[in-house]
Amino acid sequence: MTAAFTRASVHIAVATAMLAAAGASSAHDIKLPPTLTFTAYDTGTAGFNITVAVGKMFKDKFGTDVRVLPAGNDVARMAPLRAGRAQMSAMGAGTFYAQEGVFEFASKDWGPQPTRLTLTSLDCNGSSLGVAADTGVKEVKDLKGKRVGFVVGSPALNQLALAVLAFAGLGKNDVKVVEFASYGAMWKGVVNNDVDAAFGTSITGPAREVEASPRKLVWAPMPASDKAGWDRVKAVAPYLSPHQTTCGAGGASPATPLSLGNYPYPANTVYASVDSDLVYAIVKAMIAGYDDYKNGAPGALGLAADRQLKQWVVPYHAAAVKALTEGGQWTAADDAHNNKLVQRQEVLKAAWDAYLKTNPPGDDARFRNGWMAARRDALAKASLEVGVDEAPTQ
Repeated sequence: MTAAFTRASVHIAVATAMLAAAGASSAHDIKLPPTLTFTAYDTGTAGFNITVAVGKMFKDKFGTDVRVLPAGNDVARMAPLRAGRAQMSAMGAGTFYAQEGVFEFASKDWGPQPTRLTLTSLDCNGSSLGVAADTGVKEVKDLKGKRVGFVVGSPALNQLALAVLAFAGLGKNDVKVVEFASYGAMWKGVVNNDVDAAFGTSITGPAREVEASPRKLVWAPMPASDKAGWDRVKAVAPYLSPHQTTCGAGGASPATPLSLGNYPYPANTVYASVDSDLVYAIVKAMIAGYDDYKNGAPGALGLAADRQLKQWVVPYHAAAVKALTEGGQWTAADDAHNNKLVQRQEVLKAAWDAYLKTNPPGDDARFRNGWMAARRDALAKASLEVGVDEAPTQ
């Protein structure tokens, strides 16, 4: 057991002891600042709409104004958090890539980030490649040769698109990649016939726009029964799981469920360094005000404390752990898993700091290659899975 792991265990234990002494808090006990700033994907997306619904509750119930900054990719959502201009971000899988220091976060300007979860959403919606129906695509394999959207600066969207393709044994070279500046622009590209498929969730506003357009919308099925297909998916995106989708665009309903994938989204993210009292107040407010926003936007229902996927791939903030424990929604097994994830982040941070001291090459590709090798070695020495492992760039 490392010293870092022991410290993380102590921190969680202290938080648990404090909550036992404090007991449950009423809404009147929650102290929030007059203004908060959160980031989310573009206006009209699921993450943006859910965050606006939560923000309305903050205003109505606690008198706190929430400013929601729309951002088109993962880096743009994370940058205000790192700079201290925003307190929380409605991230998705990008919070995992930021933690790992890979893809866009493998640059010398970023490196592995100490991301922490507050509350995440798991609901009736699913996530996959939404495809224009006029392409004739019926199965994932039919995407071969089609135009698939990528978003610059958004490793989550791009890797998730590749994960869906992997379900049918396809790769990047089997499709025509079309790059866009933002999530919203990518989905507009489907409407405008600039691209044939875009990754997203069934409840996102842009998917509804495609569904209402002359091109219409379909989702290629990814049945859980195809074990080999899902093994390939997991190799690319380990945080994505099979899911029966019963709401959203493309015909999903309880009567006609679609076999797609899903993962916590939004995965509301803060930095580990954010004041614990503030994080605790934000999470407690979201729990206390749940009934006021749960029907405010599709997917908001999934933010319930009892729907949290507590043993996912990114750790919860200690203050969020305190709030969840108070509600009886945290176990010893959750604690052990969370501590291991904190330890992983500390190993990655130490590896990054050590790599920077080696006077790494200034060339971006060589810098990235060197970091990926250092990252791989550090995780192996700590007996941790390497997980995402980028191929060397030229």
